[in-house]
Amino acid sequence: MAEREPAYERIANELRQKIRSGDLAPGVRPPSHRLIAEEYGVSDITIRQAIDLLRTEGLVETKRGSGTSVRSRPAIRRLSMDRYLADKGSQVVPQTSFTRDQGIAWSQYRLDKRFEWIQADERLAGLFDVPVGTRVLERRFVFYASGVPSQLSRSCLLARDVEGTPVADPHNEPWPGGNIGQLRSLGIEVDGDIVEETSVRMPTREEMDLLDIGSGTPVFSITRLMSSHGRVVEVADPIVIPGDRAVRVDRISI
Repeated sequence: MAEREPAYERIANELRQKIRSGDLAPGVRPPSHRLIAEEYGVSDITIRQAIDLLRTEGLVETKRGSGTSVRSRPAIRRLSMDRYLADKGSQVVPQTSFTRDQGIAWSQYRLDKRFEWIQADERLAGLFDVPVGTRVLERRFVFYASGVPSQLSRSCLLARDVEGTPVADPHNEPWPGGNIGQLRSLGIEVDGDIVEETSVRMPTREEMDLLDIGSGTPVFSITRLMSSHGRVVEVADPIVIPGDRAVRVDRISI
């Protein structure tokens, strides 16, 4: 005999269906604890378990002073490798691969950034193909689209390429053309393959806080290498994008 579904999961399932169907729209509060208790004959503790489950999945959010409501769902972002053509192209109208994917104007784009000079550990040195301990500029970014945190990135550049240049100054961010535009300003053309390795995992606590997502929302974790004349000139490890806001698009001609 199959085990009966716990009451809190049954309540969560029905609320989840209403959210995904649009019956409970973004910003709308779920039914009150009193109404749920009357309909299902359950305790307040059981109702809280159901709401906690939906919060973990990123479907509802609780804010001090306004209670719990259905969370807004950002538009889905389509990730394809040709997005980097926006970085390599004309910057008469400032853009990056991020602004193109998001469909936002430059004025709607914002970066939080933190720069630090570090020594490459074994992993980073291996990705750059340089000795362990090589001096590297580590740049940590939070990307915002129209005020919504949408992507994290730890982007690293070799000190020998950027130290003492405008690229090493965080006040110059964001930069039209992104990494490709920055490197081009130094006479370094990204002309080889851009390689991305993508995995899917659950977010860390820091990633949940920075991206404002629930612990049940998986993320794309991308390691990217940019090359010039066969030499790796930029390593992003990782780029983190919420899995509920993006679709990966791969294309091959045969």
